[in-house]
Amino acid sequence: MAEGTAKLDVTTAPQSEKISGGRLFAKALKNEGVDTIFTLTGGEVVDIYKGCLDENIRIIDVRHEQSATHAADAYFRMTGRTGVAVVAAGPGTTDAMTGVANAFVEGSAILLVGGYEHADERRMGSLGDLPHTSILAPITKFSETVRSTERIAETVSMAFRECYHGAPGPAYLELPIDVLGGAVDADKARIPQAGKYRASTKSFGNAADVEALAALIQRSQRPCLLFGSQLWTCRASETAVAFCRKLNLPAYPSGAARGTFRPGDRFSFHASRHHAFEHADLIIVFGLPFDFRIAYGRDLPKGVPLAQIDLDYRTVGKNHDVDVGIVGDSGEVMKQLLQLLSNTDDSARQRADWIEALRALEQKSADAQVGKTRSSAVPIHPLRLAAELNDFITEDTIFIGDGGDVLTFAGGVIAPKAPGQWLDTGPFGNLGVGTPFAIAAKLAHPEKEVVCLFGDGAFGLTGWDFETCVRFNLPFIGVVGNNSHMNQVRYRTRLQLGKEHDDIATKLGDVPYGEFAKMLGGYGEDVRDPDQIMPALRRARASGKCALINVWVDPEAFSPGTLHQTMYK
Repeated sequence: MAEGTAKLDVTTAPQSEKISGGRLFAKALKNEGVDTIFTLTGGEVVDIYKGCLDENIRIIDVRHEQSATHAADAYFRMTGRTGVAVVAAGPGTTDAMTGVANAFVEGSAILLVGGYEHADERRMGSLGDLPHTSILAPITKFSETVRSTERIAETVSMAFRECYHGAPGPAYLELPIDVLGGAVDADKARIPQAGKYRASTKSFGNAADVEALAALIQRSQRPCLLFGSQLWTCRASETAVAFCRKLNLPAYPSGAARGTFRPGDRFSFHASRHHAFEHADLIIVFGLPFDFRIAYGRDLPKGVPLAQIDLDYRTVGKNHDVDVGIVGDSGEVMKQLLQLLSNTDDSARQRADWIEALRALEQKSADAQVGKTRSSAVPIHPLRLAAELNDFITEDTIFIGDGGDVLTFAGGVIAPKAPGQWLDTGPFGNLGVGTPFAIAAKLAHPEKEVVCLFGDGAFGLTGWDFETCVRFNLPFIGVVGNNSHMNQVRYRTRLQLGKEHDDIATKLGDVPYGEFAKMLGGYGEDVRDPDQIMPALRRARASGKCALINVWVDPEAFSPGTLHQTMYK
């Protein structure tokens, strides 16, 4: 060796830090603001748990994979952050699909992560060997296999971007065990940085179309607005209230838009919608598809100007022509309209008589229900149960509805007292969301009370996750409207097979769910006297435990929607 040449000491040369696939995955979640995952364990995904522990991400394990994806869905709805579910391959992933489908239809940004055996064992008959990405593709916005450890975080960021492309929706990632369990040099793994790989989702409407809608509003004397769940997705509640008050516009909130207005607000309506449709001279729909809930648009009158605003281009004008179609964020479009209509006080005042006429119809409908909402009949009428629950909930109560007819009855009575405090099955008609929704709601807002109304059929689907609530100390008050039937379908069965056969595939056991709650360490009661509903609810609240109040309701009480079979028309 030449004089003056330094000898390299290989023992002290800098070594590149190694990072595992699970840690890369968890870092990508952390960058997205994810603080919780919902899971049912499997051997292929354990390294994800290690990464989540290292990154201080909470792990909530449930009793069924369907509950994991339902909880992820509700977590997105509650927080606005992507909900994440992690499950095993094969049956773990297929069990989770129902929750993914519900999120797809509702428009919830969730990421489902499924495990897989070693990549080189694909299609050899390994445990859980299924074409998961192909199966999930039709009900997700992104469905992909991660093929190398160093690209895990990068692929997660791709999935998150796709979740927010247009209207929010779910994504699926498959992680083979060798990819997830591998380790790579940290400097070779790209980890997209928070706030630097996703664009804003607050999209404005096309200026010319917004001007056209403003002109229609300015000329209208009998307008009505429909608010769908996207109003809450866009966090546009305050803007919507200001919009209606400034321009004297009556609104009909549905889904997650319920709670936009305080109960009794003069601009919030429900029961008079049919009359409003018949007499309106302008209808504006914010974030609500023309699906079965409005008879695929057939409920909308012909010849009346119609405007539709939606985050998803594909939804605008689907099933019914529109005069003005705007792709954009509901809140931002309302702000654009307010700027254009700031000097329309005269036209807004002309709508006062229209508002008062609709208010009178709402009061007439409420008066007509008093006989049932205050009925002392036994078995208990579902409307009496709904009225008691409406009196029970507070300013800080998140209400969850999970059922068929019992929820249909409740929907016309229970009024959440603030935005973001209503969760229900949604347009997919997905029973079984109640308990996992309660888990997510209590995790997202531990300071709030959570009350869930179940049908007894709905509770049976995911009821064992009541134990998950007990185990993680997530107290909520569950109320089972128990008629020992799948009653909504029972009525259709009666129409088709006759009353003597209406129990076929609809009769359930007379289960005392209050005892079920006690068995799992919670608080439980059974109620048959309507005057005992409120005392039982108050005792459940005072217990501080996960609670189930089993209320025996009249199996011969059917909601108007069921009687008219509107869901099948």
